[in-house]
Amino acid sequence: MIQVAVVGSERCDERHYRIAYEVGRLLAERGCVVINGGLGGVMEASAAGAKLKGGLTVGIIPSNRKEDANQYIDIVIVTDMGHARNVIIAQSCDAMIAVGGGYGTVSEMAIALKLGKKVVAIEPEIVLPGLEIAESPEEAVDKALEGLV
Repeated sequence: MIQVAVVGSERCDERHYRIAYEVGRLLAERGCVVINGGLGGVMEASAAGAKLKGGLTVGIIPSNRKEDANQYIDIVIVTDMGHARNVIIAQSCDAMIAVGGGYGTVSEMAIALKLGKKVVAIEPEIVLPGLEIAESPEEAVDKALEGLV
């Protein structure tokens, strides 16, 4: 199964929540596992969208408590590593989709790009070299999965 990380801010506005929800839904429809940081905001939204279509979700959480994961996470990976868990997210995915986001999201994108992964972003705050930009959830999923399916 293809594993796609969906990354973004734990505290996001309603627009980014809706976009991430749609990204998760579309990925699940295409048979992908959705990986994220397991918390709220974009992470919760992408997992909720994936669950709507019966998708499998994996949350790689920064704390040492499984119960910190949002309710839509099927498999909780406890790291007790704080932001260092971003490396695990980037290593574990086949491709990454970012929705908005701040410094944490930028670090995840940078690590994934350094690892040679395809990274697609919708409304990024910072555009890194090698980052592909998408205007919609559909375009983001298509670009992320190009060459993987």
